[in-house]
This record gives sequence, structure tokens and C-alpha cells, in this order.
Amino acid sequence: MTFQALVIDKDEKAGYRAELRPLGDTDLPEGDVMVGVQYSTINYKDGLAITGKAPVVRKFPLVAGIDFSGVVQHSTHPDWKPGDRVLLNGWGVGESHSGGLAQLARVKGDWLVRLPDDLSARQAMAIGTAGYTAMLCVMALDKHGLTPADGDILVTGANGGVGSIAIALLSRMGFRVVASTGRLGETAFLQQLGAAEVIDRAELAAPGKPLGKERWAGVVDAVGSHTLANACAGTRYRGAVAACGLAQGLDFPGSVAPFILRGITLYGIDSVMAPQALRRAAWQRLASELDLAKLDAITHEITLGQAAQAGRDILEGRIRGRVVVNVARI
Repeated sequence: MTFQALVIDKDEKAGYRAELRPLGDTDLPEGDVMVGVQYSTINYKDGLAITGKAPVVRKFPLVAGIDFSGVVQHSTHPDWKPGDRVLLNGWGVGESHSGGLAQLARVKGDWLVRLPDDLSARQAMAIGTAGYTAMLCVMALDKHGLTPADGDILVTGANGGVGSIAIALLSRMGFRVVASTGRLGETAFLQQLGAAEVIDRAELAAPGKPLGKERWAGVVDAVGSHTLANACAGTRYRGAVAACGLAQGLDFPGSVAPFILRGITLYGIDSVMAPQALRRAAWQRLASELDLAKLDAITHEITLGQAAQAGRDILEGRIRGRVVVNVARI
């Protein structure tokens, strides 16, 4: 059986590269479930992997793609049978285990989540790891006890996958959302998603004071570095910050002041190794709480052959919203 896949490879002669090539099922790693992939997507981490801008890929050659949705073709795992609709996010897929930017994937059944009845395979990947991570952030703020009456929620990296879906989710829950972006020309787009206010990311991106004016009750941050530090400095008394990204950097040049003087909480959001119970809860909430009309409005579809360029584009800030990869189309 042969199929098409976006393969990342590296050698001394040709260097680091991502290219579409045919593979056979014997090229796939070990696993107890074979999935016929229908859709994948392009996340920020996929961009890093495809371009080699960060050491995301840990073995070569490797099929790119940190998530996918599709239908089980063969299984020796007790939880899955042929015909089951499934999705996958994380677990090292697309990093150390061949991933979802291919027409076929073989993985461990323990990594799979049953696709909610209310979501199509395409919608699941329009959400993707970015949207699933956004929901994990929202769940952290929810568990903290924040309500719309507590005040605004700041969402950084607002035009990205995490940010755009976080805005849609939070606004539907009744929160007043402040969106931070480097692309103010997209203000109308962010307002359509539900943002009540749009601010320039420059307000948060430079070194700031240890403690600032109390501006928001909670934060969803996909940026890190000075942006995260300034977001914490502007969080209200006993507020909460959910940090899930590092687009600006891995560093956290902040102060303990917001934590010990205002009692704020910083939640670290890990989507890669999150336990299955949390994953299932996140996906069920996405199926029931996300406005699918808004999801469709921020999604566009590309072919598998266009995925490598999309990986480069997402790092350059040329993509807004979500990208779905129809792997059947080359």
C-alpha cells in the first residue's frame, strides 16, 4: 500500500528539508491502530518542524503533522475497531513519531480520542491542536472560578489559531475579550470573532514594570517572554493567567510582584501529554460550546502539497485563523 506524506528529512548532502513523497505502510512506525487520515492542520509547532527553525523533530526521516482526524482501518487495540472516527493531538506525533500530514498513520491506540458526534473530521482539524489548547486554557480559567462579572479577559496572539478560537469561546461564554495583535488591520476580523477591544501587541511586547495597572481578570497567552510578563503585571487581584505558547520566546522576564502582592495564579497549559480524561472533556466542550459558524468563517482549506508552504507562512505571520489540510488532495 502506497500513500503520500509530507516527510521531514536531514542529511549532510541535502540539509534539512520537508518534501512530499510516496511511502509504503512498512515505512510507518510501530503502533496498534492504523488510521486512514482525512484531515490534518498547520499549527505553529508544525511550522517550526517543517522549517527547522526549532529542534522540534527528533528523528529522521519523519512524517510531519502533530495532529489528524480520520477513520480506523485496522486495530489490535481493545478500544478501537475499523470504522471508528478518531482524532489525535500531541503525544510526540510529528516530533518523534510519524504524524498526520499523510494519508495513512499508524499510532498507539492509547493516544486516540473518539471524534465527538457533533463534529466532522474537517471541523475537528479546523479546531486542531491550537483550538484544543485554547479550550484547555479556557478550562483552567473556568476552574479558577472566573466569571464575566470579574472583568475582561486578555487574549494574546489573537490572530493565531489558539487566540482566534479562545476569543470565540470566551465571548460566547459572556466574557468581554481584549485581543492583542500585531496586525491591527485585522481588527474587524477579531471583532467578528467576539473581541470587544483590540490592542497593539507593542503595548505588551517590550520590557515593562514589575506591577502595572490592574486591567484584566484573566489571560490566555500564546506568546510568552515580555508579553507574558506584562500580562501578569496587568492582571487583577486574584486573577489567573493561562500560558500555552512561546511565539515571542521561552524566557519569562517578569517579577514575583503580581503573585505575592495580588495573589494571581499562573497556569501552565500542556496539550502534548495531557491525560485522556482532560482531552475528552476538552473535545466534548469544544463540540458543544464552540460556535461552528464562526469556526467555518476563520478556516480555509489547502491540499497536502501546499502544507510545507503553509508551515513557512504561519511563522511569518501570514496566516490568520485556522488552516485545514485535506490530505486526499495533492
